[in-house]
Amino acid sequence: MLSWIGWIATACFGLSYFFKKPSTLRLIQAGAALLWIIYGALIHAMPVVAANVIVALAAVYSIFTGKKEEAKAA
Repeated sequence: MLSWIGWIATACFGLSYFFKKPSTLRLIQAGAALLWIIYGALIHAMPVVAANVIVALAAVYSIFTGKKEEAKAA
């Protein structure tokens, strides 16, 4: 059952590249990273957790900074 969380996270991350809007891509990547964090915690793999905390934070940060830049351009 635990491996399904990892497979779903993998699928979400891969599918994120099919979205054209950058904020949507990043939002899906942040969600996939959260799934990876859960998976890593459940299997006690702290490198997986740490790497995906960084990915999730970077994705969320870039969503907000991207929206600010879009607002400036408009």
